[in-house]
Amino acid sequence: MAGILGRLAQLATAGLVWAAAGIAPASAVTEIAWWHAMSGQLGRQLEKLAADFNASQSDYRVVPTYKGNYTQTVTAAIFAFRSSSQPTIVQVNEIATATMMAAKGAVYPVYELMRDEREAFSPADYLPAVTGYYTDLDGNMLSFPFNASTPILYYNKTLFRRAGLDPETAPTTWPELAAMAERLVEAGAACGFTTSWPSWVQVENFSAYHNLPLATRSNGLGGLDAVLVFNNPVVVRHVAQLADWQKTRIYDYGGRATAAEPRFQQGDCGIFIGSSATRADILANAQFEVGYGRLPYWPDVADAPQNTIIGGATLWVLRGRSAGEYKGAAKFFAYLSKPEIQAAWHQHTGYLPITKAAYDLTRAQGFYDRNPGTAISIEQMTSKPPTEHSRGLRLGSFVLVRAAIEDEFEQAVRGHKSAQAAMDAAVERGNKLLRQFERTKP
Repeated sequence: MAGILGRLAQLATAGLVWAAAGIAPASAVTEIAWWHAMSGQLGRQLEKLAADFNASQSDYRVVPTYKGNYTQTVTAAIFAFRSSSQPTIVQVNEIATATMMAAKGAVYPVYELMRDEREAFSPADYLPAVTGYYTDLDGNMLSFPFNASTPILYYNKTLFRRAGLDPETAPTTWPELAAMAERLVEAGAACGFTTSWPSWVQVENFSAYHNLPLATRSNGLGGLDAVLVFNNPVVVRHVAQLADWQKTRIYDYGGRATAAEPRFQQGDCGIFIGSSATRADILANAQFEVGYGRLPYWPDVADAPQNTIIGGATLWVLRGRSAGEYKGAAKFFAYLSKPEIQAAWHQHTGYLPITKAAYDLTRAQGFYDRNPGTAISIEQMTSKPPTEHSRGLRLGSFVLVRAAIEDEFEQAVRGHKSAQAAMDAAVERGNKLLRQFERTKP
């Protein structure tokens, strides 16, 4: 167990204090602890899923517990192993997949769980853009796809009208976006556009959408010895352009993770690029009509636009719990796989419909017709077959690699380093982390 904990502990970041929570006492109803990282509107939708499952039968009770952001949630589960109080289910973000795969003794692969409990579960039922991220080389699904998202563009139609822009037309390329953002600033907006999750949007998805490798070995899907290579001329030019736009607030860096979201919701910035799953919070908080668009691309780059890749998380089952809890977890996953459940989750949150049946049902229900723009995320990911550069990524310790990328990205957009120097440093730092992870794998 010490070796397992050591490998998983790479997910932790320095300076954070973790608190582990205990499992509720046993009762006639088997309780299944589910630790998650969703707050706000998304957290409320997650709690509704658990409540609806609990109401659908009388043998099991899923108990969702918010444990902080993704890193905090996973780290809390890791440390809970020490007192055998780990949850049955933990929500883990997509970039930690390689680390979870390396901790084989700590996780109960979902395909094994569903087989052991004789619950129907087929990767063929799920969208290829989702299954490719979470399967092993034999096509077995290691975790349960839960909340999959991709970055899209949102814009403030009220500010568009004020700036003399067509409120029904979203920018499709980066030059078009810059021109619109400049008009917004001239009309009095505090900034033209901002983005959340800077590495995920401006490096990882930017690379996939332009069919550029983030790393060798098919972005790590082909092996642990992958090497980061995103310090190429296209990415460097893009980061340099963002730094130049920053000078006049055409672009305004809003911070890491979701820190920039309030700037759009409050009407400061006219355009925002962030997760498709931000839709629920935006609609709940924005006092203006929202428009939607695809991720912009540079039209002079060959093969662009390609397809974006997913973010979000899956549900991993942890070892060391009771047989009854595993039976209940399998029942819960079977419930979550139902087309009507997945369709409702997709429609209420903005996350992708992870099964083909849920997508077809949503379309048949007329949801996309009644809510223009809501199909953008799935269309953006499936309009072209993924290439080796746009299938996704599977790189060890990527939580830490992403932090290094964002450190250097900030240096560039704030004018402290050239874009080339920043991306070179990000690649160098990231490759050191990949080699460290490679050495720890048994």
